[in-house]
Amino acid sequence: MSRTIRSDVGATAVDGAARAVALDRVDYADRFTQEGAGRGTAEQWARAMFGDSPSPVERLIWGGALRLRLDRAAGPETIAGWTVGERGDGWIRMEADGPLLAGRLVVRAHAGTVSLTTAVRYRSRPGERVWRALAPVHRRLAPTLFRDAARALS
Repeated sequence: MSRTIRSDVGATAVDGAARAVALDRVDYADRFTQEGAGRGTAEQWARAMFGDSPSPVERLIWGGALRLRLDRAAGPETIAGWTVGERGDGWIRMEADGPLLAGRLVVRAHAGTVSLTTAVRYRSRPGERVWRALAPVHRRLAPTLFRDAARALS
């Protein structure tokens, strides 16, 4: 079983996940995939990756820099402050919107393969500039979510 995490950036990142992303336009997308990731539902993986409430750093980035509106209450319809937009067979979509951009995180889990798709729609030029500055950090940190979640779920 492979523990390598593959990444795709651009339009191919939402291939097969377009319905799950649920944005009328996607300006940025990436997908990270790990085969041989072990067991767990998409929701279990999403909660293991992000937690029930956002960390102070996540709140600073998501709520501060990106100005996404996050829910402060932890519960079955939120993950790390993001609203659970929809659940499907083997996937879950998390949503957060703000004046700069709309964000979607889709976690898929099936037969030992787990993926995280991030899709962003810019609402303004400042939103595009902020995301372009933060996207490389996001891509560098995303693989650690898989490793930390795998440990939490084992």
